[in-house]
Amino acid sequence: MRGAGLLPAAAWGPVCLGLAGLLILSLGAAVGIGTIPIPPEDVYRTALWCLLGLGDGSQWGSGALYDVVWLIRMPRVVLAAGVGMSLSVCGVVMQAVVRNPLADPYILGVSSGAYLGAALALGLGLGGAAMGLAGCVGGFSASLAVLALARLGGRITAVKLLLAGSALSAVCGAAANLTVFLFHDDRGAAALLQWTMGGFGGASWPGNGLMLGVTGLGVLFFWSQFRSLNLLTLGEEAAMTLGLEPRSRRLLYLLTAAVMVGISVYQAGMIGFVGLMIPHTIRLLFGGDHRRLIPLSALTGGIFLVWADVLCRVVLPGNELPVGILTALVGAPVFVALLAGRSRRMEGMG
Repeated sequence: MRGAGLLPAAAWGPVCLGLAGLLILSLGAAVGIGTIPIPPEDVYRTALWCLLGLGDGSQWGSGALYDVVWLIRMPRVVLAAGVGMSLSVCGVVMQAVVRNPLADPYILGVSSGAYLGAALALGLGLGGAAMGLAGCVGGFSASLAVLALARLGGRITAVKLLLAGSALSAVCGAAANLTVFLFHDDRGAAALLQWTMGGFGGASWPGNGLMLGVTGLGVLFFWSQFRSLNLLTLGEEAAMTLGLEPRSRRLLYLLTAAVMVGISVYQAGMIGFVGLMIPHTIRLLFGGDHRRLIPLSALTGGIFLVWADVLCRVVLPGNELPVGILTALVGAPVFVALLAGRSRRMEGMG
């Protein structure tokens, strides 16, 4: 997993700076795109005025301009960037922990656990933020259950984590579907279905503060751990020989990733395949050194989901496509192609 990439390793620094600038430009451009186009200069002036605390930005246009830019569009594109960064970095970490480039953050069972938590909240008559919070708790609880299952019969291994995650996902998915079936709440079931498809329509600045705080701390933490993550990709025996205790590090990294993904699920619903596509693309271009992988994946993931959200807003006039559907339509073929390529390489080694 640490082979050389297509681009020279020394280019990663300038590329990082370029991606950071592109992310900032993307945020402004994405805010301006919609049913009512807004010139970029109005977007940046209004945003800068609000960020500096000098007013509501209405002097750059009507009060409606402030409402559209600062209260409606800007929160959702910022949330999209935060979720994209979080899911991409968690994908990098999960792939290092299980030593499999096909792994995704949802290998922890976060997706199915979140679905079950939200379904139980729906059955109790809760909705809105309570359903999202229950989904976050469910995803985190499922992650703990996967770790417990992987510990049975001895130490945690990559294969046991994969098997435990698959088994728990099936159980949680079945339990969630049974819950929805038993309570016969058509309106709640529709809300749950919308939540499982993912989206940024419910973004708010307080929620974004939580999302960006958790994402920022998580990305910095994992970046500081790049040497340990590099050692984990060599295998347990090699890591122990080089002075790393893999079991405790694996547990720490999995739980931290579970918190990051759980908060993402809470804020935006279930969005899959981002943690698979982005790290694989960066690894292909720059190799598998986590010192480069983590910041490059974070920035690329943020840019990707910002523009995915824009596409979802404009592809169907008068309607909005859930972003989870778009990422699945793009990510599923990528996963199949990666799986086919991996199978051919294994056959060639046989």
